[in-house]
Amino acid sequence: MMEDILKQVQRGELTIEQAKEKLATYENLGFAKVDHHREQRTGFPEVIYGEGKTAEQIVRIMEAIKAKDNNVLITRIDKEKAEAILEKHPEFIYDETSRLVFYKKEKQPVPTGSYIAVLCAGTSDLPVAEEAAITAEVMGSEVRRFYDVGVAGIHRLFDQMDEIKQANVSIVVAGMEGALPSVVGGLVAHPVIAVPTSIGYGASFQGLSALLTMLNSCASGISVVNIDNGFGGAYSAVLIDKLARR
Repeated sequence: MMEDILKQVQRGELTIEQAKEKLATYENLGFAKVDHHREQRTGFPEVIYGEGKTAEQIVRIMEAIKAKDNNVLITRIDKEKAEAILEKHPEFIYDETSRLVFYKKEKQPVPTGSYIAVLCAGTSDLPVAEEAAITAEVMGSEVRRFYDVGVAGIHRLFDQMDEIKQANVSIVVAGMEGALPSVVGGLVAHPVIAVPTSIGYGASFQGLSALLTMLNSCASGISVVNIDNGFGGAYSAVLIDKLARR
C-alpha cells in the first residue's frame, strides 16, 4: 500500500498532503481518534460502541469509517439515536431487536456451504443472539439461526442437530442457569462460543449465574464471553470461521 501511494506521488497523481492523509493510521476528530488501519491489522474496521456517545459523535465517526470504503457496524443503539442517525444517512440499517446500526457495501460475496450456527435458549435471549448473528453477517460470514432450543425442551435442539454439527463454529446464547452451551459442547466437533445473558429471576444475578455455569462447563471446546456480549461472541466466531474456510 505504501509503495503504491509513493509511486502515485512520483507520477504526480497525488499531492504530498493527499499522500499523508492516505498513509495516516488514524483520523483525529478531536473527541475520537478513528483507527483506519484496524482492518489491515485484524481483518475488520473499527466497530463503534454506541452507548455513552451522542448521535452527532456517532455520525462523525461512522462517516469517517465509511469514507474509507468500509463496512460500518455500530452496537448498542437505542431507537432515538437510530432515528437521528438514519435521518442523515438513510442508507444505513437499524435492527431494533439487536440494537445494531450497520452499513454493508453492495455485492459482497457470501460464502456457501460454510457457516456459523447461532443458537439461543429462549425467545427472551433474542436481542443478544441477533446482535451476534447480524455482527457475523456484517463481518462476512454466513449465519444459520436456531432459536428457542433451550434445555427445558431439549427435543427441540435434537431436531436441529444434524445442521448444527455441520457448522464451523457455534455461538450459543443462554440466560437462566446457562446450561445450553454445555449440552451443545458435548454434541459437536467444533468450537463453541458461549454467551451468557442477563435473563432470569433474582438468583440469576443479572447473568452471573449463567456466566459461572458456562465457565465451569464440563464439556470441552467451550469459550465464554462476557454477559450479553453477542458482539464479542460473534467476533471470535468469525475469526474461527475465516480460518476454517482457508
